[in-house]
Amino acid sequence: MEYRKLGRTDLDISLIGLGTMTWGVQNTQDDGFEQMDYALEHGVNFFDTAEMYAVPPSADTYGKTETIIGNWFASRNNRDKVILASKITGPGLSWVRDGQGINKKNIQLALEGSLKRLKTDYIDLYQLHWPNRGSYHFGQSWDFAPDFKAREEEENFLEVLQTMQSLIKEGKIRHVGLSNETAWGMTKWLTLAEQHSLPRMASIQNEYSLLCRYFEPDLSEIALHEDCGLLAWSPLCRGSLSGKYLNGARPEGSRLTIETRPDHRAHINTELATQKYVELAMQHNLDPSQMALAFVNSRPFISSTLIGATKMQQLKTDIGSIEIKLSDEVIKGIAKIRRDYPMPY
Repeated sequence: MEYRKLGRTDLDISLIGLGTMTWGVQNTQDDGFEQMDYALEHGVNFFDTAEMYAVPPSADTYGKTETIIGNWFASRNNRDKVILASKITGPGLSWVRDGQGINKKNIQLALEGSLKRLKTDYIDLYQLHWPNRGSYHFGQSWDFAPDFKAREEEENFLEVLQTMQSLIKEGKIRHVGLSNETAWGMTKWLTLAEQHSLPRMASIQNEYSLLCRYFEPDLSEIALHEDCGLLAWSPLCRGSLSGKYLNGARPEGSRLTIETRPDHRAHINTELATQKYVELAMQHNLDPSQMALAFVNSRPFISSTLIGATKMQQLKTDIGSIEIKLSDEVIKGIAKIRRDYPMPY
């Protein structure tokens, strides 16, 4: 396994991180235990979760994933072996604090709930799942138009950072991070932290894959030069880059067979681009999933690539991507496909 620094902290996190959001719906607790055991044995020390998991999110599934992780910690007595990340939910989910936004009161409530479910005294990286003001993530890129009062947002940012500072002093969290943020937000969080001697955002967790490269070029520039690296979620685009959904296929038990939300990735160009990437992998005797993950792993602005699997063979394949180094010819092939199918969704 390869390890990279988490921002400017003293933590070395595995380049392959374990995503957990399927545990509690697609996966049982026993499945989750088996995945965590295998991942830890193979050098994966960074686990990522959130209070709103399992996914698809609902009032019935809220908190289930954290509970499974907490039960695993209690069963294995190995909390010290894992660098654990979780997230406070942003506004909009009626079953999570009546859909309220991220502020001092809700951070305190959310963290206490997460700590209880996780059966731990602290979380290593506590992240803001999405901004109060909204963003272009989760399929909103085509219609997104920023509309907020910057001064009010800055006041909220300061309240959040001050709250996080208090929680760090209490030992309940160690570091803070962003998720689904924009370039303006990322820069503002870092600037305010420096100006007011408040906790610095150690990372940003945004979607990034061969099919979704909004992080380039502007956010990647900030990530590199401000030491606030990307934790890439959905690096296989919900498993699409494995090729398993091509030609309308829907394997039993797969994500798309249970997803309740609109499929914003469903587009002819998504299908065509995926087909090209799968063909490229085959031409070079590569597993399509491993090629897609190896590409993400190779990006200099990446701190960790967050994989998620419902089956053990998928997990083994994904973790095995750490051994794959892409040739210049493959990289050129990827660049050509991207030019032909730029941002299909």
